[in-house]
Amino acid sequence: MTTTPRGSDAHPVASPPNDAEVRAYLARHPDFFADHPDLLADLRLPHAPGGGGTVSLVERQMDVLREQRREVETRLHALIAIGHENDALSEKMHRLACRLVRARGLRARLDAMESSLREDFGAAEFVLVLTRSSGPLAPVDARHLRIVSAEAADFRSFESLISSGRPRCGHIRDTQREFLFPASGSAIGSVALVPLSIHHAAALLAIGSPNADHFNPTMGTAYLARIGDLIATALDGAQDAP
Repeated sequence: MTTTPRGSDAHPVASPPNDAEVRAYLARHPDFFADHPDLLADLRLPHAPGGGGTVSLVERQMDVLREQRREVETRLHALIAIGHENDALSEKMHRLACRLVRARGLRARLDAMESSLREDFGAAEFVLVLTRSSGPLAPVDARHLRIVSAEAADFRSFESLISSGRPRCGHIRDTQREFLFPASGSAIGSVALVPLSIHHAAALLAIGSPNADHFNPTMGTAYLARIGDLIATALDGAQDAP
């Protein structure tokens, strides 16, 4: 941008470049300060936002690099922690699979499921809800097994979840919580719900926690889906034997 003083013979006066233009120029000429070391030596910047004193450009660059390194290290530590958690979950999944493979018969596999959820995964409360159309599973009696009618209003309140075929975590309605955990409903703070299909009939695995934030909508559900697949496959393939 230029300005022209009054007078026919006046020469245009160039305006100083703005911040964006200076930034763009330096980006296009990364060797600018290498070609002008005297200017680099004279530059002084605030030591830190809000801090007192000044430092050279090189010192400020070192501060920026150190801060970037700290951020990278923080992200790296977070990724390592997630990796350790995934390793631990994979080991628990392996133990669940081994328990189910070793078990023979419906009752034995239900017992294997219960033992693994309680001992390997630390589940405080859980229940497997089956419908009366679930083939040979219906007559089996187990502590964490519920048999209901597929048309029961309480079971149909989970219809959208079951239709989606995807696990869901978080809070549920009071009536749903009382249906799933009648003995300890008020003590359940959050729930993981895993829809299943067993003997071609809808079923539901519910895992409850007293911690209101333990199961939350932001958490991943891939491992829950795999747990559900293992349990459904094991019970589908089990024979009606004691």
